[in-house]
Amino acid sequence: MGEGAGVHALPALLPHGTGRRDEVTLASSSSSVSRWIADGDVVLLHPGVLALPSRVQEWGVRARAATLWTRGPLSHGSALVHLGLLPRDTGPVHVTVPADRWPRGSTGVVAHRTTVPMTVHQHEGLPVLGLARPLVDAWAWASSARLNPRADRDLAAARHALVTAVREGRVDVALVRAESRAQRVHAGRAALSTLLDLLELGCESELEVFGVLHVLRIRGLPTCTHQHGLVLGGRTVRLDAAWPVLRVAVELDGHRFHSSRADRERDMRRDTALAAAGWVVLRFSYARMTTDPEGCRRELELVLRRRAHDLGVAI
Repeated sequence: MGEGAGVHALPALLPHGTGRRDEVTLASSSSSVSRWIADGDVVLLHPGVLALPSRVQEWGVRARAATLWTRGPLSHGSALVHLGLLPRDTGPVHVTVPADRWPRGSTGVVAHRTTVPMTVHQHEGLPVLGLARPLVDAWAWASSARLNPRADRDLAAARHALVTAVREGRVDVALVRAESRAQRVHAGRAALSTLLDLLELGCESELEVFGVLHVLRIRGLPTCTHQHGLVLGGRTVRLDAAWPVLRVAVELDGHRFHSSRADRERDMRRDTALAAAGWVVLRFSYARMTTDPEGCRRELELVLRRRAHDLGVAI
């Protein structure tokens, strides 16, 4: 495409909203690119990377531009965004590059350097680290308050992404542990290990994690089984926490799955079927669990001890 190509050709030259300057120059001319930049028809988003002004705020455009500039894959929270585990936001784009490179001279990108070998995949046209790595890296970055001004917010997001990825079977706990060990030192390692322990036990939500830490573990009483499978009415159901010998179950009602009338009616039918099978079911809502954990724990302990007494089970 020669000098006569006008601004109308820019969307065709930059179909993703951004592209490398040298490639656009080859498809048009150096003078055209210089003129477009001078006139504001394109912007130099990063050294050697052009973008359409109308699209520079799009997350996908910023992510692509960051990988083009640094020649590194999306990592940390940005990889989790691209993989659909976190919502898009306006924060900086994170990439990781080998330690012998250090991209500098631009804003809106955090380039992390590493000596640990990287496994890079292509996902929807962009390079991204294998899932276990950004889960660990996002956790470590969120645990570094000195370096990360958004640490508190990012830690909650990293926890959510990890719990979701394990629950959906997108990553195995063992792979995340191995990735954590591969990095000799990283911030938040002990807390990450604790959460991985709970996920390995069968916790599938933040509420279940909170429940284990603050309600379900009672001194002097047996531990519960998480996600206990039980055949009920010809189909297998799973109980959030169960003491099978005592036939006591705890169901944790998070807002996501228990907020509608249909959800509540489903829960009542299930509880009725469990009662008919000889089970005692306690339901704790998110609000009750998180604001009165001691009260929930006292109620649970009372039920467990009475049930053991009634059934003649030693605990």
